[in-house]
This record gives sequence, C-alpha cells and structure tokens, in this order.
Amino acid sequence: MPVLDQITAPRDLRALSEEELTQLAAEIRDLLIRTVATNSGHLGPNLGVVELTLAIHRVFDSPRDKIVFDTGHQSYVHKLVTGRAADFATLRREGGLSGYPSQAESEHDLVENSHASTALSYADGLAKAFRIRGEDRHTVAVIGDGALTGGMAWEALNNIAIQHDSRLVIVVNDNGRSYTPTIGGLATALTSLRTNPRYEHVLDVVKRRLTAVPGVGPAAYDALHAMKKGLKDALAPQGLFEDLGLKYVGPVDGHDRAAMEQALAQAKRFGGPVIVHAITRKGFGYDPAERHEADQFHAPGPFDVQTGAEKPKGPIWTDHFAEHVVRIGERRPDVVAITAAMMHPVGLDAFQARFPERTFDVGIAEQHAATSAAGLAMGGLHPVFAVYATFLNRAFDQVLMDVALHRCGVTFVLDRSGVTGDDGASHNGMWDMSLLQVVPGLRLAAPRDVTRMRELLDEAVEVADAPTVVRFPKGPPPEDIPAIGRAGGCDVLVRDGARDVLVVAVGSMATVAVDVAQRLVAQGVGVTVVDPRWVKPVDPALVELARTHRRVVSIEDNGVVGGVGAVLLQTLAAEGVRTPVRLHGIPQEFLDHAKRPAILERIGLTPSAIALDVLHDITAEPVPEGRALLDVDASP
Repeated sequence: MPVLDQITAPRDLRALSEEELTQLAAEIRDLLIRTVATNSGHLGPNLGVVELTLAIHRVFDSPRDKIVFDTGHQSYVHKLVTGRAADFATLRREGGLSGYPSQAESEHDLVENSHASTALSYADGLAKAFRIRGEDRHTVAVIGDGALTGGMAWEALNNIAIQHDSRLVIVVNDNGRSYTPTIGGLATALTSLRTNPRYEHVLDVVKRRLTAVPGVGPAAYDALHAMKKGLKDALAPQGLFEDLGLKYVGPVDGHDRAAMEQALAQAKRFGGPVIVHAITRKGFGYDPAERHEADQFHAPGPFDVQTGAEKPKGPIWTDHFAEHVVRIGERRPDVVAITAAMMHPVGLDAFQARFPERTFDVGIAEQHAATSAAGLAMGGLHPVFAVYATFLNRAFDQVLMDVALHRCGVTFVLDRSGVTGDDGASHNGMWDMSLLQVVPGLRLAAPRDVTRMRELLDEAVEVADAPTVVRFPKGPPPEDIPAIGRAGGCDVLVRDGARDVLVVAVGSMATVAVDVAQRLVAQGVGVTVVDPRWVKPVDPALVELARTHRRVVSIEDNGVVGGVGAVLLQTLAAEGVRTPVRLHGIPQEFLDHAKRPAILERIGLTPSAIALDVLHDITAEPVPEGRALLDVDASP
C-alpha cells in the first residue's frame, strides 16, 4: 500500500519510519510530476520543498500551529499531507483543488497568499495575536522562491525583530530563484552563505575529526547531524539576519529531512523569532526540471513525463509583445525594459538577450519598479515595465504619485489582463482599468488583436509627458479584426442597419462584440460596433456616436464598477447624452478558478448572453431617459 494513502492528516507523519518517509517523499514527487504534466501548475517550486514540508509538519502541530507559505504556489506538498491527496488529480480544475492555499479546502490553510512577500506580515500578526490571547501556539512562515526580494517582507522583518517573545519561526527556502535566478543584493548575500568554500571545508574537518574519535565520535556526530549541511557556525555570515536582532539557524540542507527537523525543533524551543535558512534546489528529484535552465519547470504547461518535453502550443499574446518590443528597442535607443522577477513570463527575455545593459530585473518589487521607472524617465529614457495586470495593483500609489504626478513618460505593459482562469481569484487581471481610471493624465490602451497591440505599443512609447498603459489577455490572440472605418480615434468594426445599438468593444472583448452584432442583425436590430483603442481618456467621437444611437452597450473584461463602461456612462451624463447604457463586465467578486471560457459563461460575458440581454431591453418597456441599465450577470 502506498505510504501516501495512509496520510490523512499531518499527525500521521510522526508514526512513519525513516524508510517510509523516504518512500513517501518519492511518492509525492511522482504524483506532483504526473499531475502537473496533465493539469499544468507550479512544479519546480514544489519538487524543491518536499522534505522541507514533511519536516515542518513533523515538528509543528497544524492546524493548531499556523503555517503560511510565501508564495502560496509552494503549497502542493502541504496539500498532499493535509488530507487532500485523493483529490489531487483535480488540481486547478473547476470545482477542484486550488493551485494555492484555500480556506475553503482545509482547516490547515489560513492565508490564500498568491501574491508574494506577504507571509511575514501575516505571521507577525498571528504571532502577536496568540501572545496577547495567551495561547501556546507557533506560527511558521515559509518564505522563498524569490519572495524575500519584495520590500514588504523586509518591512515585516523590521517589526518581527523587536517582538522578542514572538513564537514565530521563519523558514527561508533559499533556492536562488523566483521564476529565474533571484536578483539583488539579498540574493548575493544568500549565495555567499551557500558557496563559502571555507565554510564547507570546516564542516568536512568537523565531520572527519568527530567520527574518528573511538566510541563516542560517531554518536557525537549523529547528535550534531543538523550541522551536516550547515547549522550556524562562526564562519557563516548570518549577520545578514542577526543584525536585525533575529536568531539565525543555518544554512541547512533543505533536502535532508532529518537535518531540517533538528533545525526546526531547535528554533521551536527558542521562544522568540527565529530564522531557519534552508538551501533547496528548485525542481529537485526530476531530472528534466533540474536541467531546465530557464526556470526549473517553475510553471510548465502540459508536458511528457518521461522526457519533460512540453506539448507544442501556438504563440500567445506575450510572444508577439516579446518580438515587437525588441523592434522598438532597435529603433529607439532610449527605450529600456523593467521586470519584477518575471523576465520570461512577461516576454522580456528576448529584449534582455538583445539589450542586456538596457534591461532591469528588480526582483519581486513592483513598487520599486514603478518608481525606478519614473527615475529612468526623469533621466531621459523611456522605460517599458512589463508586469501581470494583477501585480500592478501592488504599485498603484507609485503609478499615481511617483509616475503620473511628475508626468513621467513610462509605459506599463499589462500581461494576463481580464479573466485568466486557472490560477484563481488573485490572478485575474480584473482591477487594473478601474484603478487606473482615477490617475490624472494616464492614457490606457486595450488592443483587440496583435496588429493593434503593435500599433498601440508604438503610440504608447511616443508619449513622453504621461504614463501610458497597454493591456492584453492571457493565451493565444484571435484573428485580426480589420476596421471598416474610423470615428475620431475609434475603429468602427461593424456598421449594419439603423442606429439602434452602439456596442463599445473594449480590447479582447471585440470578438465577443462582433459576434453579438451578428446575432442582433439576424434579429433585425441595427448595430454599430466600435473599438475605442485608447479607452482612457474617453474619445469625444464616442460621445457623439452614443448621442445618435438608441442604446449603448459596453463590453469589457474588467470589473464593472469603475471600469471603462462606468466612466463612459459618467461622461455621457456630463455631456447631457440621455441614451440608456448597459454595462457588461466582470462582477465585483473573487472568481473561483476554472478555465477562462467557463468563467465567462458563468458571469454572462458570452455573445449569446449579451445578445439576449440587448433583445430583452429592446422589447421591454421604454427606459426612462438618463437611466443606466447596470448588469453584471447577463443571463436573460
């Protein structure tokens, strides 16, 4: 019987023999590989924390003791040993297990932290709460995979250090990487811990001399087994953390479970905040992942288990951006590129290869990236900061007060905008257009296809006195949709029949809008479909088009509150345009993980649902002048 089948809760781990624990680690790695090969997900980070996670759960008592992972994509092993192994085949599937910790799944999951560098702040608060309430409980924060490059983590450390009686254990999972090799001074310092040759030499001497002592030598060495891969000694530069006032243990081989258990037990006994520095290898135990130089199979798509070869897929939006930004860089020597630890995922690796001196990876530090971009612009350059749409949320104040206030020419390229699906609530890029609408002077473009993406990116980098934003979704782009005419700066995509309905198509929803138009025309309804291209500020031509139509329908893959449609409605009201407006967008809720089409179907952002709504409006009682028809659930 597989050992994993016997594990229904973490307490079951404590009854296992060494042989069984070794077998369990192998079974876990095999299940991780087979599941992610089919479902996709975060493989490399989880292969690297198998023994580390087992050690944590054998030393601490979850759920009484709270364990917080940062980032949460390192939690697959934690899921497997907390009673979810039988459901693991549903990982990232609709109705199945989330790719991150989830309160709805288990009492062992407290923080659904899929944005990095937050766990230490959560843990600080938890530990303080337990102390104030007089509860004998520990908090464990597992932080790594680049998360320590985020400024918020260091804000937390600064506060944790003065909580001398806080029962908080911080496990630094030091794999030298986030997606790619971790960048920055901290990373360099951690590397020195791993690679100090004098340090390794002394460890070897200690081992040889202890084991040579007759009788007591081997026992003494066994008692100091946690030193095998480096518990604290005078040669380790642990001052990086101890200067903050934090007790430091390590570095420890994170793949040596016994050593990890001894280090964690030592930290648990201390009674104050302790850092345990674990050295791990991303992708450990799966040869194709360990040899994958780009990112150690950080988050591969479906792949062949035997060879590690990813299954062929066509180019996605990111690939087209990657090609075009290099072309811009070739003709514009003032253009520089910035990423926040995501060089490959956002498509800047080609730019880096071509212009290494003009490419900057700042680590998981979006706030710093935005303000550094402002400084680059002040210095006469034009930065292009490529980032997932969901992660720009973290830098809103910097976009507003550091970039826009100073009228800096910075272009933000937002990948994975709109509904992204599989990664769940935290990764849907559904907030950016609402947040950015309040930024004075900012210009926001939403291309409908690859040709428009190239055009709008070219236009964006020409703006030198204000921030510009170009956003596009996840996955493969649609076929180009040619314009049949222009109205101001807007592209007219459909003009058929009377001016019954004006459909405002925002970005990737243009294909939906054209489909809606075809359905309405088939029912005898006249339709005009326009793509504003630049959705902020509102094009005056759009106002005049709305004035001459009987109804206006906006369709966007952004939250309906404060989005493009909402601002259009406000603008029309201010201009005295009384045409009824119906807004179609994403409801203001946290969307459960599922494939993008399934989510769009559920929230009513499909051609059939929207067309039925429009027909219902047309056949219903007349709407009073000036009244907006707000709809976030487009079912009839």
